[in-house]
Amino acid sequence: MAALDLPLEYVRLGLRFDRLESGFVDAYTGDPRVRAQVEDEPAPTPQLLRDQARGLLRELDAAGLPADRTEFLRGQLNGLECTARKLSGEPVGFADEVRSYFQVDAVLGDPEVYAAAHAELDALLPGNGPLAERYAAHRRREECPPARLEAAVHALSSALRDRVRDRYRLPELETVRYEVVTDKPWSGFNYYEGDFRSRVAINADLPHRLSQLPHLVAHESYPGHHTEHCRKEQGLVERANRVEHTVFLVNTPECLMAEGLADLGVQASIGEGWGAWAAEVLADLGLRFDGDLAERLSAAAAPLNRVRQDAAVLLHDRGAGTDEVVAYLERWSLVSSERAAQQIRFLTHPLWRAYTSTYVEGFDLLSRWLADRPADQPVADRFLRLLDEPLTPQAVLAELGAA
Repeated sequence: MAALDLPLEYVRLGLRFDRLESGFVDAYTGDPRVRAQVEDEPAPTPQLLRDQARGLLRELDAAGLPADRTEFLRGQLNGLECTARKLSGEPVGFADEVRSYFQVDAVLGDPEVYAAAHAELDALLPGNGPLAERYAAHRRREECPPARLEAAVHALSSALRDRVRDRYRLPELETVRYEVVTDKPWSGFNYYEGDFRSRVAINADLPHRLSQLPHLVAHESYPGHHTEHCRKEQGLVERANRVEHTVFLVNTPECLMAEGLADLGVQASIGEGWGAWAAEVLADLGLRFDGDLAERLSAAAAPLNRVRQDAAVLLHDRGAGTDEVVAYLERWSLVSSERAAQQIRFLTHPLWRAYTSTYVEGFDLLSRWLADRPADQPVADRFLRLLDEPLTPQAVLAELGAA
């Protein structure tokens, strides 16, 4: 196989997976003729795709590609090979699945850390009732009225875009359009359409809190998924002609990098004081919340982010029943039974069951990497590497190890 063909064959292989599992291709911005050719092929089988992934892995080291390109493709192909094995009915344990997809280990959290987070939340929230009830009441007070959700999202998006465009040098013609949807297992989703355009769907089935909306918009748009797609399309695809970045595939290492950096969006665009900043933006719409308190509560609750991965491990590796896991989520995440059931829906979805680890381990890994930057390096300069370079979780771990 010619060296220049291997990245294209990887793209073709990724497109074939979408024929077996709709939604596996999160975004495709490449030559439409390539996709049409794949659609015209005989229907693939999981065994065929497994063998094709293994064949490309065998050819990879001899392809003459730069080291960063080789390691990016190796991680992606290993993820595809595991998916093909699962689709063929081969038993794959949850921990092995996460490791094959995302190059990290799904680590259970420490209940003592969760208890300490609860104590900090207890001190911050007024009143004398049970913490879960006071926390729920506070979250209800912060809920955005459904009729105002779209306006709030647009206001925050515009304000974040103003900060991000110059700092991260977005293409002049980039755009994001928003739509409100229902009956989805997620709160928001970015559909990147290519040519620096995104469509972001916001799930109206879930209550959206005013203090959470800046994180949602930053995650999906500025400087999260939309910004990353734009920067990589402009740099890696248009300038460097790296065709492998014309396709974005679920359950591969690039997902952990993308979700980790997107969850750092508020930190990378606003930083300390984001609560007061967001409160000021939304106050112009007559939507009010205590930004300073929201920021303190968010920091206190951050360790509880890992509880949802615990739930996946308990479900898929420890044999726990759904009722037991719902109770675990309610206890440690301080969520309602309805919200816990929504999380279970995501954790049991055939395509998404391992995906929670991208948020938990991705945020943890990239937070440590961002904090480990040289003392004189601005956050924006470090974050720009995530937007521009084909970094993998293994590469980031290697940098942390070297430091």
